[in-house]
Amino acid sequence: MKHVIRSRKTTFQAFAFKIEELNVSLPDGRIRNYDLVNHKDSVTIIPIDENEDFWFVEQFRMGSECALLEFPAGVIDENESPESCAAREVREEIGMAADQLQLIGSVYLAPGYSSELNHIFLAKDLKANPLEHDDDEFLTVRKFSKEALTGLSLDGGLIDSKSLAALYLYQLNS
Repeated sequence: MKHVIRSRKTTFQAFAFKIEELNVSLPDGRIRNYDLVNHKDSVTIIPIDENEDFWFVEQFRMGSECALLEFPAGVIDENESPESCAAREVREEIGMAADQLQLIGSVYLAPGYSSELNHIFLAKDLKANPLEHDDDEFLTVRKFSKEALTGLSLDGGLIDSKSLAALYLYQLNS
């Protein structure tokens, strides 16, 4: 026997997600309710310029109640492909377009309670081609050398999970 979702009911609807109450049959036959954050999928982009510098954004995040350093990222719009979203987000967040955009992997961000799948792209051959930021985004663009990334990760300067997962996939693919 396996987990079987018997029913689902939306209890809250927001812009990028909804909260659903799931009624689930467990493998041992018991029935239990779970809350699921049914979140739109997203992208994270690793922009690397001709000097091998990595581009990040720093922005305030409500969940951490502080500014976090992270790779550019965003939510996939309705009927938008992950690649189109990545191309748009890198322009919106760091003002650069990428002539090379390559999917290097995908990760669930918090599968214990959220459905969000994050697609990670490597962006190279960057050139200036900005788009407007979202009206609620207040971003500071920062660049770091490849050598500085290890220190950032180890000293707590980079604690955003999607960015750390992206760095790990980048290292596996390099």
